[in-house]
Amino acid sequence: MADFDSKRILLGVTGGIAAYKAAELTRLLVGRRMEVQVVMTEAATRFITPVTLQALSGKPVFVSLWDPRIDNGMAHIEFTRDADACLVAPASADFLAKLAHGQADDLLSTLCLARECPLLVAPAMNRQMWQNPATQRNLEQIRRDGIVVLGPASGEQACGEWGMGRMLEPCELLEDLEAFFQPKLLAGKRVLVTAGPTFEAIDAVRGITNRSSGKMGYAVARAALEAGATVTLITGPTQLTPPRGAKVIPVVSAQEMLNAVNAEVDAADIFISVAAVADYYVLNPSEHKIKKDAHILTLELAPNPDILANVTSRPNPPFCVGFAAESENLHEFAELKRRRKHLPLLAANLVQEAVGSDTSRLTLFDDNGVHALPPGPKIELARALIRHIATLYAATNS
Repeated sequence: MADFDSKRILLGVTGGIAAYKAAELTRLLVGRRMEVQVVMTEAATRFITPVTLQALSGKPVFVSLWDPRIDNGMAHIEFTRDADACLVAPASADFLAKLAHGQADDLLSTLCLARECPLLVAPAMNRQMWQNPATQRNLEQIRRDGIVVLGPASGEQACGEWGMGRMLEPCELLEDLEAFFQPKLLAGKRVLVTAGPTFEAIDAVRGITNRSSGKMGYAVARAALEAGATVTLITGPTQLTPPRGAKVIPVVSAQEMLNAVNAEVDAADIFISVAAVADYYVLNPSEHKIKKDAHILTLELAPNPDILANVTSRPNPPFCVGFAAESENLHEFAELKRRRKHLPLLAANLVQEAVGSDTSRLTLFDDNGVHALPPGPKIELARALIRHIATLYAATNS
């Protein structure tokens, strides 16, 4: 079971058009086996009904500080005592001001003041309200008070304007909440990740590539971010959305990826080479599209540079982690690759189980032996890998 499953979340909903997103957020949280207790402000009930959130959470929804359903009359004390976190989404400009100044004039603001659990807020408001100096002062204060601010995003707003202040989408808030509960094993560390395939041009429209989707590399970058690291992601062509918070450097060819790695690696504490780099490139690609005819087309190929070997051979390399995707003899070929490239850790899987899939299985090879991870979603495998990396890195640098 994941670290964030079975967590108890107090979900606060304040007045604003983004309150409609609280329904989807509640559904997602419950779907991850979290226990959700919803508390709404009176203004929030003007945008979405308590009945809706009660149906989705499976628990009574509370609005009033004087609700008689709490036997001892102390709802503001009871609700946060067994909660793992309180998330207010949306958090209006008015509610942020209350938090900044310790105002407690309704159930939600009172329980936030009386809480013993961590508090996270997802601001949602018009762009002018967001940019107002008073709002920015309030945000600065609540951050100093240890409250975690998630977002907001820039985008189209309900008023028809465009700008900063849009609440993060429910799926993004779920990711942020999951990240919040992950141990910060790489706090302060700088992690460089390569991901995806490379594309080696044949002509103006054709090229040599591979079936890598980039999903494992993107999951590793996300897991490193969750662990508190500063992450740079160098990615070949994919259809994926990069994890929020990572510095992203898009590349196409293996040579471009090598150049990007060389430009970033000196600043890295850990280098994780997940990308499926093409072994060969076309020596003389055509500038224009090659026209089809009846003749056999012959391509002359030359080996691409070995990016991982290039990094491990540096005078003071970072802690390096390799990946191997094999179609047979996994243990034999993976360990040979690890030793040949002088790696402290290599993660390997079978291509037939991994390519294009959201799930896989990984086997880790290090100086202490072989460690098989249970099969599961790639993000779960990435988190387990990051935990293993953090342990080895700490031992190496102790």
